Amino acid sequence: MCSFTTKIAIVILCSLLLIGCGSSYRPVPPFSIANELVVITVVHADNFYIDADNGFSGIAYDLAHEFAVDNGLEIRFIAMPNVASALTALQQHRAHLGIGLNIQENQNKRYVLGPVYLHNHHQLAFNAKYKRPMNIQQLAGKRIEVPVGSMHEELLQKIKSGVPELEWSAVILSSEALLRKVNLGEIDYTVAHSRQIKKAHHFYPQIKGAFELGTSASRWVFPKYSEKILIDKVSSFFERMDQEGVLGQLLDNYNGQYQQLSPGDIFFFKKKVNSRLPDLKHYFLQAGRLTDLDWRLLAALAYQESHWNSEAKSPTGVRGIMMLTRETESRMGVKNPVNIRQNIIAGARYLRMLIDELPEDIQEPDRIWIALAAYNQGYGRIIDARELATRFNLNPNIWIDLKKMLPLLSRKHYTDTLKYGRARGDEAVVLTNAVRAYYEILKNIADTES
Repeated sequence: MCSFTTKIAIVILCSLLLIGCGSSYRPVPPFSIANELVVITVVHADNFYIDADNGFSGIAYDLAHEFAVDNGLEIRFIAMPNVASALTALQQHRAHLGIGLNIQENQNKRYVLGPVYLHNHHQLAFNAKYKRPMNIQQLAGKRIEVPVGSMHEELLQKIKSGVPELEWSAVILSSEALLRKVNLGEIDYTVAHSRQIKKAHHFYPQIKGAFELGTSASRWVFPKYSEKILIDKVSSFFERMDQEGVLGQLLDNYNGQYQQLSPGDIFFFKKKVNSRLPDLKHYFLQAGRLTDLDWRLLAALAYQESHWNSEAKSPTGVRGIMMLTRETESRMGVKNPVNIRQNIIAGARYLRMLIDELPEDIQEPDRIWIALAAYNQGYGRIIDARELATRFNLNPNIWIDLKKMLPLLSRKHYTDTLKYGRARGDEAVVLTNAVRAYYEILKNIADTES
């Protein structure tokens, strides 16, 4: 498997070859007769990026992929090195649509603009170990880097007309990589989405947003004279996405966990990643192989339950690293409750059982998040929460709706009419979101990757 840097280089190389080769200027077949949807973007597009597993990810990717599936098409992405080259390729009809290009309303004579599906707030990110900048003028003479061809760079170019001394470097790095550089003190500032800064704050607590530079709207862009059937299908698609709450679900999938942890939580977690996790990692790896679960997810769950303390015990009798009840230990065949390996494998098997027990129409990643809530409060509480979701005309199959219902299980007014009675459903929400956050941190710590 190629590294992140290698994959970025391959994408850029392929894009440059596309630009330089005359035969690549051939337009794509019309949407109405195409067997694949061709989507053009830039290497570091808003909400579209290469993730830690070297795959395409992000809200923009998920939406484009879903649209292709809806229309029975394969999907192919062309990642260009900058917005200008992507727009040129789009004008030449070398793709059916573009994502992450952030063109302005006044360009609608050259392109067809799709509906706005997300608003982005672009902020200056700084390291809180140093003095917070209060205005643009204070950025003069500082080391600033932004992703080449990004909306962040475009915003700085507009600002420079009023602040000529403002300078920066446009580099072939993602916002995530540049936020790491700010954390390490290798650069003074970068510009990133408020969502990206909030996420980075959970890995690097010193990273904060200083002030907002501007806003932009995420929308799909189409070549002029695109087929009406394509534009109509996209409009209908986004109407359905809005009605079904899919955008909220996607935002929760990518960012929902970053509301749960405090800087202190993150500090102590990272400390124990270095001091305790190395001795336990092989147990989590083995449990992950036995249950087909990511070992980092199991480690995150174990940390939230016991802080990786094999001698942990609660007043209610749950115990061990995975904090299992005696009933669960017996059900999972645990012979020695204080044996670390047995406890971890039993916890992993129990989580796998809960995942498999959920109705088939619950999709990933919601399936895992809901199973984590069941791990905390029991499967019966999930049945009750799903029943409440149905009563409130919410979707019982998605986490963003179910987590609204779980806290209601502590209210007698609701639980008198439910099968399993009162429960501390809010604790299940706290556990699930915390596990998601710890899991994300583990996935982003290079020396703990499998």
